[in-house]
Amino acid sequence: MANLTIQANIIAKSGKTQQVKTALLKLIELTRAEAGCVNYDLHQDNENPAHFMFYENWTSRELWQQHMSSAHIETYIAETQDCVEQFTLSEMSQIA
Repeated sequence: MANLTIQANIIAKSGKTQQVKTALLKLIELTRAEAGCVNYDLHQDNENPAHFMFYENWTSRELWQQHMSSAHIETYIAETQDCVEQFTLSEMSQIA
């Protein structure tokens, strides 16, 4: 089975960009060390600095789900409560 690709878009509320960015950056080292994580890359929009995007690949949906219930994700959610304007997540599979 192909890797599970995740594209997560996070848009910070006005005045909360740095707080959200700091919390997102804390996730990288911990997540990259998780079982099943192939890559976990954070991007920031050049035109809209409040827009962040994670591009992730996981060896299985089950291991990604474990990541989503990890302590560091829970900490991120607590640290950014009321700081995120919009969050969208797409689960994707490479087809070519």
